[in-house]
Amino acid sequence: MANQSVIAVYPGTFDPMTLGHEDVVRRAIQLFEKVIVAVAAGHHKKAMFSLTERIEMAREVVKAYPQVTVESFSGLLRDFVVARGGKAMVRGLRAVTDFDYEFQLAGMNRSLMPEVETVFLTPSDKYQFISSTFVREIAVLGGEIDKFVSPTVQRRLQEKVRSLGGP
Repeated sequence: MANQSVIAVYPGTFDPMTLGHEDVVRRAIQLFEKVIVAVAAGHHKKAMFSLTERIEMAREVVKAYPQVTVESFSGLLRDFVVARGGKAMVRGLRAVTDFDYEFQLAGMNRSLMPEVETVFLTPSDKYQFISSTFVREIAVLGGEIDKFVSPTVQRRLQEKVRSLGGP
């Protein structure tokens, strides 16, 4: 039963959104009344897709979930979460290698916004090894990506690779 008063924010660059990300969203909506997928402008990472493209893809992927919205943010995540009334921040953990970074990030976020809890969710076993970075690399090299992303994301990724001169 979802907590009727808690808004959760699921931040990331989502470049592109994978089936693992979608699985984390599905898990989050079991716990929270509203989930905001917060697409980072990505000032610290070089993204393959523009912010607008990443937002469009995320919206296509989550359109079946009426309690999920997709918004962009830049600057401090803290400001975005507080402005939206968020009380929880969802983070996906794939493997133990993610834990150290995520644990440090959660500590920093707790310092910046003590009223917001970080909730770690793990995707299904079949999605735990998927990363956007690997999916982009496989696509650029002409490999099959249909097991890692939704059909709409697959189409957009293949179009993007072709536009960049790839296979």
